[in-house]
Amino acid sequence: MKIVIAPDSFKESLTALEVANAIESGFRSVFTDAEFVKVPMADGGEGTVQSMVDATNGSFIDLEVTGPLGNNIMAQYGILGTLQGEKSTTAVIEMASASGLHLVPRDKRNPLYTTSYGTGELIKDALDRGIKHIILGLGGSATNDGGAGLAQALGIHFQDENKKSVLFGGSALAKLAHIDTSHIHPLLLQCRIEVACDVDNPLCGEYGASAIFGPQKGATPEMVELLDKNLAHFADIIVQNGLEDHRLLPGVGAAGGMGLGVKTFLNAELKPGIEIVMETVGLAEQLEKADLVITGEGRIDGQTVFGKTPMGVLKQANKKGVPTIGIAGTLGTDSDAILSHGMMATFPIIPALDSLEQVLADAEKNLMNTSRNIAAIMKLGQTINP
Repeated sequence: MKIVIAPDSFKESLTALEVANAIESGFRSVFTDAEFVKVPMADGGEGTVQSMVDATNGSFIDLEVTGPLGNNIMAQYGILGTLQGEKSTTAVIEMASASGLHLVPRDKRNPLYTTSYGTGELIKDALDRGIKHIILGLGGSATNDGGAGLAQALGIHFQDENKKSVLFGGSALAKLAHIDTSHIHPLLLQCRIEVACDVDNPLCGEYGASAIFGPQKGATPEMVELLDKNLAHFADIIVQNGLEDHRLLPGVGAAGGMGLGVKTFLNAELKPGIEIVMETVGLAEQLEKADLVITGEGRIDGQTVFGKTPMGVLKQANKKGVPTIGIAGTLGTDSDAILSHGMMATFPIIPALDSLEQVLADAEKNLMNTSRNIAAIMKLGQTINP
């Protein structure tokens, strides 16, 4: 029996690899001779770097960069592993590591001034190491600068009417008049950049970057109006400087307009995060000749079917005709929605009511016990004659 274990992380508790290890331990106690293939997964959000590095036996790079408030911070990105000892040319970067909202104290959150410069520094470092393929996750940003800071770190000059450099942040975009791309990092032309983008928001308007995501980053209603106006101005200046107009494309409003910046200046491709991850780790190939797929995440609910890891894994398994079950920390409202898409069953792991702190602490033990019980029921089913 070949069992493929392809879960996401359980947020604030276990990495995707730790989840996969716990599930394997529970199943192996019953199916001792089974072949287990572990493929840690992610959907492009938090934990993507960890999952993809684990899945490919890659490595981490720690780097001092410019944080969202302009101070120096330590950030990290991953270089994926390769077979046969070849030098890797793929890096995976989470914007949140260098420009994330968690890096800004609540009383200092102000997207008029926060910058994505540090994310650009991570990309620059990867290019300087010979990376030819970058996977960039946009979740959890503290910024609303349209990716201007990222572009500045990669050599693009943003200037006012007097040809003086504009400052960082969403507020500074109001003074932008000229964009000089002549000094852009030369290795960008040799690099393919895929961006994990799971929202379809446009740049501006009532569903745009500022209106939808600005308030959680500290923007007041007055700031939202100003930020939206500045992003529209940014898009106008982009066009006036001879660059393509992408402002209406779905997804360019992601991460405070970062979608626009990476599309315009990096020629990046915006794709659903789970698709990028599955392709990169070779999930389809791992599913060949599998008898069962086990996936999961911290919470399976009605939103899971909209591009989350279990749904992505299920779609791939369905194509191969392999039955799939889901294991989650909890099952939320409308968790049965995924069953209508072909998942055989879903299981929560929490055995009793307890504090959140204790539930998180017991996640590994509960995963192992639940997995063992599922395997035991499967074993029993094999012995019962219809």
